[in-house]
Amino acid sequence: MRLFLSSHRFGHHPDALVQLAGQRRNTLVIGNALDYIPAAARAVYTATTYDPVAALNAIGLPASWLDLRDYIGAPIRLHDQLSTCGMVWVLGGNAFVLRRAMRASGFDGVIHSLLSQDALVYGGFSAGAIVAAPSLRGLDLMDDPKVGTFGDEAISYEGLNLFPKSIVPHVGSGHRDSPGADRAAHWLTDHAVPFVALQDGQVMLVNHDDGTLLA
Repeated sequence: MRLFLSSHRFGHHPDALVQLAGQRRNTLVIGNALDYIPAAARAVYTATTYDPVAALNAIGLPASWLDLRDYIGAPIRLHDQLSTCGMVWVLGGNAFVLRRAMRASGFDGVIHSLLSQDALVYGGFSAGAIVAAPSLRGLDLMDDPKVGTFGDEAISYEGLNLFPKSIVPHVGSGHRDSPGADRAAHWLTDHAVPFVALQDGQVMLVNHDDGTLLA
């Protein structure tokens, strides 16, 4: 299993991401953690602040968008699409919004299958890193789990379980989410939940059995 779990974008280690990708560098970008933001506002942000497709292209990882909402209830079609790429790059936003899109599209089962075959890399930052953990408990102090829910829809705290510990990005980093991240880290400590605290710039890199924290 190959994972690149970052606090903020590529962190200080874009070269490590490229190396982890190997020869299959084509990348699909998943931005569903931002589904609660109007499309027009997202387009402005992409044009003026951060364009993940352009950023990936700039480091030699040809990229295009993939919207999980186009695959709701169609896991076989999603599997076929993800099988064409060497990496998924999962953006930050709200981790609970992202998990709902992943579950509804069948991404959970598909990503486990492809990672077990070493068919691709799972890369992501902020919410994209948070959801790789077994559970999102405690991260509700950072991301509102009710954002984007409908009526009495149940809140799920189940993570993808790709990485054995909780991931808390933006800890002590001066990011706008850092206060919530610090609260989450305290909660996890108080409840004896194993976790990795990431400052902006840091990356948790997993290359098969080798897990390394890159500062």
